[in-house]
Amino acid sequence: MAHGDPILPAFHQREITGGVAGPMADQGWDKGHHGLLGALAEDLGHRFARPELLAEALTHRSAAQPDLHRFGYERLEFLGDRVLDLVIADLLLESFPDVPEGDLARRLSGLVRREALEEVAVALDLGRFLTLAESEARTGGRENAGIRADACEAVIGALYLDGGLAVARRFILANWRPLLEKAGTAARDPKTRLQEWAQGRKLPLPDYRVVDEAGPAHDPVFTMEVVVEGEKPARAKAGSKRRAEQGAARQLLASIDGGGESDESATEESGDD
Repeated sequence: MAHGDPILPAFHQREITGGVAGPMADQGWDKGHHGLLGALAEDLGHRFARPELLAEALTHRSAAQPDLHRFGYERLEFLGDRVLDLVIADLLLESFPDVPEGDLARRLSGLVRREALEEVAVALDLGRFLTLAESEARTGGRENAGIRADACEAVIGALYLDGGLAVARRFILANWRPLLEKAGTAARDPKTRLQEWAQGRKLPLPDYRVVDEAGPAHDPVFTMEVVVEGEKPARAKAGSKRRAEQGAARQLLASIDGGGESDESATEESGDD
């Protein structure tokens, strides 16, 4: 699209009430690949036929104005989440041809969790390109991990809509292969794996509770229970809360993988305090 072609003429016909901070406030949607968004598009490796998609992917709901066809990134985030899942699932099947489904699912949840998206967003400096209400910008919206992770998913959605699956896949593989390699060398304890499983399904974090504390003060035995939304709670006993939590997490993961009942009376023997 040529510089100066109006994408959404109504957008710059009226000032947004309350103020907007970001590249769209400074550049205007008709700048296309010029200015800040043009620089980001180069980093993404794609020239947008519809640069308004990239602008939408970087617009926080605080700056959205639907009556002016200025939408927040939530809808593109919804799409990008599904595209990311598909591409990463395909990558895992290709990379681990002999690994069972349960392990693939755990790897998937780790690679699509918020922390992974935030890592990619930081590498791209997405916070600099966000369009926020001035109040949101003043309170640190550009450094907010959740906002940056959501915008990263929205950018994937924008790439998919503008260039198709091949374009989105190229971007994802370029940025997630290093994460896959790093994850393959990092040992993860049961609590970490359970947290990643829950985050990958956008569930609340696992909740650990002390069910019982028995024995003398010098040799206590703790019974801990872990609860994850939609799953049967699991319990384990150990001489420290931390080891009992690890045991409970391991029990719940076994229940999820096997689809069976967790052993609520399991005793966790290993691990450091």
